[in-house]
Amino acid sequence: MDDVGDSELVAHAQGGDLDAIGRLYDQHHESIFRYLWLRLGDRQAAEDLTGDVFMRMLTALPGYRSVGLPFRAWLYRIAHNLLVDHFRKANNRVLVPLDEIKEQNDENDPASATEQKLIVARVNHALSQLDQNQREVIVLRFIVGLSLREVALAADKTEAAVKSLQHRGLAVLRLVLSQEQEQVIR
Repeated sequence: MDDVGDSELVAHAQGGDLDAIGRLYDQHHESIFRYLWLRLGDRQAAEDLTGDVFMRMLTALPGYRSVGLPFRAWLYRIAHNLLVDHFRKANNRVLVPLDEIKEQNDENDPASATEQKLIVARVNHALSQLDQNQREVIVLRFIVGLSLREVALAADKTEAAVKSLQHRGLAVLRLVLSQEQEQVIR
């Protein structure tokens, strides 16, 4: 099972193949963790919720049906639901700076590391200007890398709604980033 896709792994996992379950975890745990960490701002809470995502996956896997959408979109839907529950309980929301999530390999190049930190700060500031739904769509589309269909499933929205949120969110990001650029030039 070296080059097996998610659908085949899911079929094996549904049949009780522990190796297939492990492979599904290995293929998706890092991106689920990063998504949760970005949204929570707390590494430990993100680790805990990531574990919960995969526990729910195990529980729900026997009844999972792909219905034409990728397995990872189903996992992000589980993660999204856990986040909603978490925020309802905690009634707060924090974004983690992207540079804390992305491992830095620029230790030998201080200029590059500084430039990277400035870019990340600008992006974090711009993301903070979006409403929650726009931010969710932008993060899932461009940081996590999900397709429109996957984001629609994960966020429990139609593809048209995702496109609209993405369009408006990108417009706000462009505006905020261009205003920042104008201030830098002055």
